[in-house]
Parts: sequence; C-alpha cells; structure tokens
Amino acid sequence: MTTTLITGGTVVSATGRAPADVLIDGETIRAVLEPGSNLLGTDVAASVDRVIDASGKYVIPGGIDAHTHMQLPFGGTEASDTFETGTRAAAHGGTTSIIDFAVQTYGQRVEDGLAAWHEKAAGNCAIDYGFHQIVGDVNDASLAAMRRLPDEGVSSFKLFMAYPGVFYSDDAQVLKAMQVSRDTGMLTMMHAENGPAIDVLAQQLVDQGKTDPYYHGIARAWEMEEEATHRAIMLAKVADAPLYVVHVSAKQAVEQLATARDKGWNVFGETCPQYLYLSLEDQLGASSDQWGAFEGAKWVCSTPLRSRADGHQHAMWQALRTNDLQMVSTDHCPFCMKDQKDLGLSDFRKIPNGIGGIEHRMDLMYQGVVTGEITLERWVELTSTTPARMFGLAGRKGVIQPGADADIVVYDPNGHTSIGIDKTHHMNMDYSAYEGYEIDGHVDTVLSRGKVVVDGDEYLGAKGDGQFLKRGLSQYLL
Repeated sequence: MTTTLITGGTVVSATGRAPADVLIDGETIRAVLEPGSNLLGTDVAASVDRVIDASGKYVIPGGIDAHTHMQLPFGGTEASDTFETGTRAAAHGGTTSIIDFAVQTYGQRVEDGLAAWHEKAAGNCAIDYGFHQIVGDVNDASLAAMRRLPDEGVSSFKLFMAYPGVFYSDDAQVLKAMQVSRDTGMLTMMHAENGPAIDVLAQQLVDQGKTDPYYHGIARAWEMEEEATHRAIMLAKVADAPLYVVHVSAKQAVEQLATARDKGWNVFGETCPQYLYLSLEDQLGASSDQWGAFEGAKWVCSTPLRSRADGHQHAMWQALRTNDLQMVSTDHCPFCMKDQKDLGLSDFRKIPNGIGGIEHRMDLMYQGVVTGEITLERWVELTSTTPARMFGLAGRKGVIQPGADADIVVYDPNGHTSIGIDKTHHMNMDYSAYEGYEIDGHVDTVLSRGKVVVDGDEYLGAKGDGQFLKRGLSQYLL
C-alpha cells in the first residue's frame, strides 16, 4: 500500500489550527505529527513513498456535499451532470464525498427507487457517495419500506411540502413519515415551502402576463417558506422526531429554526452558496443580449433567491456564525440553458429548477473567511465536519485524525481562483452560475482515500474511484 506524508502545512479542524504533518498509510490516516517529530522512531519523510509539500498552505478534511441531485429527472428533462461528471467536478473543487438523493416517484416502491440510484452511481463516481431517500408517495407500503432503510446504510429521507402532483406530501403523510423517523432514529429532511399556495400565486402571475424568471421568486414568497418551516417544526414536535430543513433561504425561516433550537428541539437547517451570494434583483431579474429577461432562468431554483434589499443574504451568513444554521450544501441540480432551462421561455413555471455549484462550494465558503463572515475553523466545520456528524459518517469522514479516511485537501490561501465557463468549470452545463467571481484561494491537491485525484488543475482520478458510503444514524442530535 502507498504511504504518503503531507508536510509543512497548517492542519485546520473545526476546533483549531496547528502546524502538523499528516501520515497516510493506504486509504487511511495513520498519524498526525508535530513537524519534525521522531515519535515513530524513524525519518518519516525518508521512509514514505510520496511526500506532499504543503508549506504555507492549509491542510483540511475533504469537503462533504450532503445535498446533490445527479441525473435527477425534473420538469420534463434530467439534471445535466451524471454521477461521473458531477463527482469529477466536485473533486476539482475540494469535495471528496457527496450524499445524493435516491428518488421514489409516485406509484413506485421505495426499494425500486433506491435500486435505480445504486445502478446510476455504481462504478461511475470519482469520489465516495451515499444516498438519502426521497419519499414521493407516502403510503403504508412506503412507510414499511422506510423502516428498513437504515439497514441499507440510508439513514435519512426527504419529504416535500412543495411540488403538488410531483413530490408533494400533505400534513397527514408528513406526520406518519416523521413517526417512522422517531421509531428508527432516521433524520427527516424537509423541503419547506407551501406548494399549493405557491401554485395559486404562480397561476395568477401568469394570467397577468408576468411570465419572466423574476416572477418565480415572487410566486415563491418568503412567507411561503416561513409558514412551511414553522409547520414542519410543529409536526416534528408532535411526532417527537428530529428535523433537518434543506436549502433555507429566507431570514424569517431561520427565525423559526432558531426559536425551536432555543427550546432545545432537534431541529437543524442548511443553506447554500446561492443564498449567500446571489439575489432576486441581481440574478433572477437579470437581462442579457442573448436571452433578454429570460437570462434570469440561469438562477431559477427552489427555494428561490431572495431580495438583497430585504437583507436575506446577510441573515444567512449571521445564522452560520451563530449556528442557527449548521451546514452549507449546494443542492447541486444543474440544467443547461439550451434545450433545458429554455423549456420555460414563455412560462417561468416550466423552467427546470436548479443551480449547478458543486465545484465551487469550498471556494465560495473560503471567500467568506477572507471577507470576515466566518472563521477558518467554521469553514471546515460547515463544509466537512458537521456534514459527517449530521449524516452518520463521523470518525470516518470530516476529520483529520488517525483511523479516518484519508480524504484531504491542501488549500493555498495565497493562490487565486477565477470562476467562469472558460476558467474554472468542469460541470456539465453551458454556463456558470458564478461567472466572474474571484476567489482569494486555490484548491491545490485533493486526496480521496489516500489517492491523489487532483494535483494543481490536473485531474488524476478515474471513473469508479468512489465507493458507496453505508451511513449510520446521525451523530449530531441533541
């Protein structure tokens, strides 16, 4: 087995930073040593197969993106990244594990939905991967099947209060599913928007001739997110089940989560880079020579981008500092403008919902360190350590410690990354949601279970490097 020493760098964890050398034996971390340590009784650098010089750089655990949608059928098309292309892009950006969503559609068995996602991913991933289970048809058979998911290494499931006729669950279905969560220890993940009310508002806007992408954000008003978030929290309280609210974008929804957490309830939430950096005015309301007012379709996602004038972006950063939100994922669900997003040229309701960003999460969050929004340690905690704890991977992923998988990123704070379709872009889509963004840092080296998969800007990994992660129960519950 190959031995590797990462030397000269500053190892950063969720709790601190210190100069240290990291010794890797095969796929796992063997030791974290003081620089020049003789603890192992030998000249370590002379005895290993490979030495990686991390002088002047940060050595951090590989990123874990716990919310992705590869090859997701949606809106008459399919997310443009395959498990192969999407995980390769993730590796370029310093993410070494993903948790994607297996989908049970209406009328389908939960077991068959999970099997379909295993078939899509097996042998195709560049990095390690796990699954959550979307339950799109809550019935007696589904509830019984959900109880067996932990045995399959799938310890979380997702419900939707949005998308009537597609994934929507009513309150009775949500309560029944949450009771399974209570009994099994699984974590309920919730897309919290009032779907039926949103559909009414969207129809009324279209009837008024307001069909541009901007009105996607108007129809999905923050009140619809706040109300659904509160309702999900109350249903979880009745069921005595833990709750994790995905892609939180409205400051009022954060307030609902904070109130519940202040009472000591097992309620958690994530946000995404798009809700920290992008806005209703600047992106959904954008126009271009090529697309006109349809330019905003590039940023149509749900929950939608919120108004910068109302301070939602500032509130998301604050919630990350105060731990009212615990994680940052991407909700990576890319669609090209041509032949995909343009399905909604005459009606914003027909625009496939999703933004591609898996390649840029670690960089965008590091820029928050540069600008003083979060600390270096909080960066690691939000993007790696907490996702591992939240989703049953603690001790194996998200830390640099003996016995953990050697998923490691050497990050250069003195480097620079320019984001753009002709610059840093490996995702399978024809535009960049973060075109023109400049990052004061650079992913230099990425190791996945001890194998160097990215060196500089060169990809050294291979299709099938990634293994399925059989996850345990959440290790973050109060």
